[in-house]
Amino acid sequence: MKASLRSFLKLGGARGFAAVNAQGLKIKGVEDIIAVASGKGGVGKSTTAVNLAVALANKCQLKVGLLDADVYGPSIPTMMKVHGKPEVSEDKKMIPIENHGVKCMSMGFLLAEKYAPIVWRGPMILGLLENMSFFKCPHCGEPSHIFGKGGARKTADEMGLQFLGEIPLEVEIRSCSDEGVPVVISNPDSTISKAYGDVALKVVSRLEELSKQQQLRPEINL
Repeated sequence: MKASLRSFLKLGGARGFAAVNAQGLKIKGVEDIIAVASGKGGVGKSTTAVNLAVALANKCQLKVGLLDADVYGPSIPTMMKVHGKPEVSEDKKMIPIENHGVKCMSMGFLLAEKYAPIVWRGPMILGLLENMSFFKCPHCGEPSHIFGKGGARKTADEMGLQFLGEIPLEVEIRSCSDEGVPVVISNPDSTISKAYGDVALKVVSRLEELSKQQQLRPEINL
């Protein structure tokens, strides 16, 4: 298959700000925002977001929240095994539902109908992650580069972006996602979990670099 079919995920990030409205108010306690996005569907955005969030919480010992902004079919409730509607605090704020050390908020919690339409704004670009980089045989462990090799790294170089890593295509990722237990929790010492852990560390490092560079902060209007 052509390299153009490979799954490229864009991770957008902003350092040192939360959600800022016209009056300049921000959400306390939110230092970094990381967005996982792609130009097409079915490439593993939710799987990447779940395992990256859990790795940041457990491997990097960070306080992490996961917002599922999927406008086509929120799957975070299934992957994180969190269901129901969030409770509302006395000051009328929704309380995230927590599992695996990650506080979750999903469109799936809020929609009256499963496929109700929602409009959401896109993120900045932080780096490129090559999901489904290669197929790893469950019997012999031999990698097969079904979609070609090195495409995301080349694209990152051409666009002047950081290459965050490669996530292989493995049966265990799918089975763990279906069971609602991210692979970084169910099998933390596996190759795939270590790959997600490495990406998490690179993301943290990249956010620290952006903070030092004092880049302009984008504004998210509430």
